Amino acid sequence: MFDSAVDASRPPEAKPEAMPTMGFLDHLEELRRRLVYSLGAVAVGFFVCWGYRERIYAFMQKPIMDALRANGTTDKLVYLNPIEPFNLYLKIAALAGLFLTSPFVLYQVWMFISPGLYRREKRYVVPFMVSTIALFAIGGYFGYRIVYPRALDFLIDFSKQFQPMITISEYTSLFLSIILGMGLVFEMPIIIFFLALMGIVSAGFMWKNFRYAILLIFIVAAIVTPTPDVLSMCIFAAPMVALYAVSIGIAWFVHPTQRRARREKQAS
Repeated sequence: MFDSAVDASRPPEAKPEAMPTMGFLDHLEELRRRLVYSLGAVAVGFFVCWGYRERIYAFMQKPIMDALRANGTTDKLVYLNPIEPFNLYLKIAALAGLFLTSPFVLYQVWMFISPGLYRREKRYVVPFMVSTIALFAIGGYFGYRIVYPRALDFLIDFSKQFQPMITISEYTSLFLSIILGMGLVFEMPIIIFFLALMGIVSAGFMWKNFRYAILLIFIVAAIVTPTPDVLSMCIFAAPMVALYAVSIGIAWFVHPTQRRARREKQAS
């Protein structure tokens, strides 16, 4: 009788939430729908950005124009094929349209994967979208304002005894590789977030291998830095080290073991 009274006083345990299921054909239909929506949005963004293509490219070529003027050289880019400027504007409008519509595209990605997530995991949709776009924009801006101008100043000053003849396609490729590369590097906390959420990495593992991570970061910075000077490599590596440190905190917060420990502490 006493045991039954004790059992009655205990709060009933919550039943585990059932994992949502979808058939294979349903997955294909959902994927097709999300792709159509995403491509339609990117197409609209392309036509909007096409009307501002010259302004967009003027913003892109400002760093090289400033570097050329600072070194007293001709501040004009050249092209070698009559169709090259047209193809370049197509590429720029497409990329700008993709970036403009990226919140909608990311939402479609989330809507595709959300049926396979638990309810508690779906609450990450808004932080995921906001942080992904914000970190990419911050990384791109960091590359545009700090990394890229320093690299161009070094390269043009180093070769100022020659007359530069920089083509628009070569400059655009270099610009996109730096800016997009820095934007992707700043996505490190997002990647660590999902890896830690799935229990693949932990804060303890990342902290224990911190020295190896620093070594790897400087190796990557040395590879992607367009100039051979140590200062530019350090400018590349510094935000990566800071992001790794932030990612350790994120991994500690979202790892299943830590979340379980916090729930047990709150329950007690």
